[in-house]
Parts: sequence; C-alpha cells; structure tokens
Amino acid sequence: MKIEFMETIYPDKNDVFLVTGGGRGITAQCAIRLAERYGGTYILVGRSPLEATEPAWAAGCDDEAALKSRAITALRVDGARLKPADVQRTVGRVLAQREIVGTLRAIEAAGGAATYLSADVNDVGALRVALAPVRDRVTGILHGAGVLADKRIEQKTAADFDRVYGTKVRGLQAVLACIPPEHLRHLVLFSSVAGFYGNAGQADYALANEALNKLAHRLQREYPACHVVAVDWGPWDGGMVTPELKQVFAERHVAVIPVDVGTDMLADELARETPAAQIVIGGALLSPAREPSAGLRSYRIHRALTLDANPFLRDHVIGGKAVLPTVCAVGWMINACENLYPGYTFARVDDYRALKGIVFDETLADDYILDLRETATSTEELHFDALISSEANGKSRYHYKAQVALRRSENQESANQRISESANHELRITDYELPQPTTHNLQPSIPSETLYHDHTLFHGPSFRGVEEVLAISEEGLTLRCCLPEVPPEAQGQFPVQSFNPYLTDVQLQSLLIWAKKMRGVVGLPLRIQKGEQFRQVHFGEVTYATLTVRAISDHSLVADVVVHNADGDLCSRVTGAEITLSERLLGLFEQNKLGVKSEE
Repeated sequence: MKIEFMETIYPDKNDVFLVTGGGRGITAQCAIRLAERYGGTYILVGRSPLEATEPAWAAGCDDEAALKSRAITALRVDGARLKPADVQRTVGRVLAQREIVGTLRAIEAAGGAATYLSADVNDVGALRVALAPVRDRVTGILHGAGVLADKRIEQKTAADFDRVYGTKVRGLQAVLACIPPEHLRHLVLFSSVAGFYGNAGQADYALANEALNKLAHRLQREYPACHVVAVDWGPWDGGMVTPELKQVFAERHVAVIPVDVGTDMLADELARETPAAQIVIGGALLSPAREPSAGLRSYRIHRALTLDANPFLRDHVIGGKAVLPTVCAVGWMINACENLYPGYTFARVDDYRALKGIVFDETLADDYILDLRETATSTEELHFDALISSEANGKSRYHYKAQVALRRSENQESANQRISESANHELRITDYELPQPTTHNLQPSIPSETLYHDHTLFHGPSFRGVEEVLAISEEGLTLRCCLPEVPPEAQGQFPVQSFNPYLTDVQLQSLLIWAKKMRGVVGLPLRIQKGEQFRQVHFGEVTYATLTVRAISDHSLVADVVVHNADGDLCSRVTGAEITLSERLLGLFEQNKLGVKSEE
C-alpha cells in the first residue's frame, strides 16, 4: 500500500484545539504561545472544576501564606477539624481556579478564543458527555495531561501504575474515542525524555511516555493527513519542576527548558515542513551517582543472544555467518559497568583480548555470562575486571576479557577543561589541518565505494561510516568518517550509551584498510592495549581517524588510532590495537551475506 503524505498544513485561526491538562502549568503556557502564533480556539480540559466565583475569604489576597491563614480561619468557623493537608488542599483549589482563569484570559489576549471544560480523561463516559457539544468542531488535540507517582519500582503499587499510565495512555485513548483521529489536522502528544532515556523512580511514567511515542508512529502511518508528533520533553523551568528539583537537576548537569524557549519550539514544530512522528527536546535525566561501597564486589550477568534480537548483526557477516563485532563485546562490558554505577561514565579500557569470538551458528550458546569484579574504587574512578564466557559440554569457553575504568560523570565544560589540560592537548588539530602520515610515498585518496565493494571491508550499512581514505602510506593512514544513525530497534541488545560501538568499529576499520591496501591481506581483531574516550561522538558527526603503524609482520598488524572531530578536538585514542593477518580471510570477507557458504 502506498501512502501519500499531504503538504504540511500549518495551524491557523480556524483551528480548534482540544488541550488536555491545559488549564494550568506548562501545557497552558504552550496553548498561550500557539494562540499568539496562530490564533484559533482552545478548549481546555482539566479535572479541576471551575467555579463562578472564589470564596469570599480569598478575595483580594495574592500571598499564599496569607491565603493559608485565611483558610484556617474560614475552616474553623465552619467547625471543621483542621489538618495541614486540608488547608493545603483548600488553598490549592483557589490557586488552581486563578491559574485556569488566568490561562483563559491570556489566550484571549494573545488573539485566540478559549473555553474550559471540567472532565477527567480517565472517565471515558463523562468525557464523552463533556465533549459532545464540541466534538464536530475540534481539528487538533494537544494531549498534555499527566501525573507523577515517583518512587523506586519495588515500592510502586498497582494504583500508582493505574494513575500514571491511565492518565497518559488510556486518557489519550479516551479522547480519541470521543474525537476520531480522521477528523484531525494536528495531534500533539506530550511525552517525556523519561520514556526515551529512562529515569530512576519513574518506571511507570517512562513506560507510559514510551507508549505515547509508539502510538505517535502508528497514528502517523494510519492517518497521513494529520500532523502527528510525540514531543519527548526534558524538564521545564516550571510546572512539575519545583525549585528543589531544579537544584537537583543543576547538581546533575541536567539543563531545564526555559518556558519561552520550549513554547517557541513547539510552535515551530507545528510549522515544520517535514514533520517527524517523534522529537526529543532535552537530554537524559541522569541518576545521582551511586557511591562505591567499602568492600570490592563481584557481579555475574547472564544474557541469551539471538540473531533476531540484534538486527545490526546482518551487517556484520563473515563467511556467510553473523559474527559479534569485537566492539560490541567491549560495549557490553562498559554498559554493564555504567548500569551498576549511575553517575559514572566510561573512561578507558585496558588489555582487551578477543579470545574466542561469538558466531551466530550452531556453536551459539544458550547462555552467555559476563563476570565483573571490582578491583579498585574511589569517588572519582572505578575499575573492573570483565570476562565474557559460556559453557559447552560442561566446559567453560572464554570469549572476551578486559579491564574497564569509569570516571565520575562531568558536564561538557569540565570535560573540555580536562582534555585541554591533559598531556594529549598537542593532538588538537588547528585550522582544520588534518594529521597525515608524513612520507614521500603517499598513495592517492580512496573513496568509500571502493572499500566496501572490493571487499577490503565486509561491513553492511550499520557499519559503513568510512567516507574516504584521505592519505595512506607505509607509516599509516587518515580516514574521514561519518556514520548515519543506527536506529535503536536495530541496535538490539547492544544499545549506545556513553560508548558507541558502531562508530568505534568504523574508526577501527582503518586497520583492515591499511592491511589490504598496503599488504594485500585482511585480518580479525586480537587485542587492544588501551582504549581511551575523551568525548562522545554522535551518529552523523564527521570525525577523522588517523592510524599509525607500530609493528607489522606476516601474521599481525599493531597500530595506534587517534580520532578527532571536525573542530580538531580529541575524541578517543586506541593504543596497541592488534589484528591477525591472513590471506585465507580474503575469501571469507567476500561472503558477507547471511547464508553464503564458505568454499572450505
């Protein structure tokens, strides 16, 4: 079935937006900004009832402390038994009323029309009745309703889940049951970075928001005439973010979104010429650092590996069989260490060895074991011995081993300062001058098409990030690299965290290129003496990888690889990377599709 997407339709003064959770908070601010930009009508739906007048005792009083004092006096007159929660609830109702009224007035002052309906999106029957008079007028929905029930997962209750998931997901389903999406021009879902990145204490909230993300993709496909987008917001400077929580974010280097910036971004998104079903505005919500314990600990982590669970493996095939990239084994170790200690991030790996690779054929084990043993811990760095193994016929098989070091996470400004002060600052490129092997015998540059088509490299699209060999000689080579994003669903069990195995694989392809072009052979990884990461590199970012040959024999190549970005900043350095060389592998590299049989 071919789907024809309509030309982008911008909101205009004739649009009627239904805004859930829109009477107060950030959603209300977004409605005001849309009214300023596009005009239109906004029907705000919230649980709080809107009274015609506020209590006499609250009239003319704007100070919250004074309101509490007046509320106490009023409740005592009524003979009520006072509890602090009752006073807070009473004052909260007054403040909610004022905020709703203020939102209605602000929308009208901005050039829009506004009305308010009191209804709970969790009650589809009541919602249907409330929306009946406006059902046929609505052309857009902004679903901003949401609640929190933050606590550790073992402390969460079924009621917590129902409130959080129900408001986000079932609430949207209830709204769409009242106003079918085929009637809409715009459907905007307020999701969260908690759904994209995850966040401690928000398992239910993360799940609900990720459900919204997936619904957005589905609804976009099913209703191409409607602009559907899920916006994964980071924390705002307002709304659910209290001053205390804002301070916590500051300590964790999590940027909050200023209200004027966030609302402008939403208004811009609705005018985007090539709309996306999901956008992320904000970064990961970093957990507080877990402090190491006094004693050294050991951990054992089990994992079943399958080809179907890891689609990227179809792009890493040798001799007709999918082979786990050695960098994915490194990534597995690093990710596991980082997951054990939130607040720490990958610094380096030492003495990495590929002992027996994992091949997805009849030798694939049912269970793989990652053993991690802490060898040294401090508030600044953590060190682990890591070993990946399996069992076959009652005997252990050892696949990969390494030593992993984590450092306490820091913001980019601190990272830049640390790099500039390190002994490696001389590796910075100035004026975009790329480091090239110095020799009188430079070979012509080589385009990427040649490398992947003549089987110098066997890699499929998930690893095809070498754009060009800029210079190559007996001393080494320089590559320009840029790898398009590998979708999260393709990454499977080896997702990108602070370490990106897919980009690292591209940079280490420099060893294979040099071996083939300068010696006519190819190889497979054996060991890495040291691999250091100084700053993260992202998909779609141009980097330059410079290889320097340290030793070459008939059977092995040892080299160093230094990676810079386009600004000349040092990103990573690999020291003592060794591959085994063999002419026999030439034929296996040509068999880079699943099911292609070796001639042996």
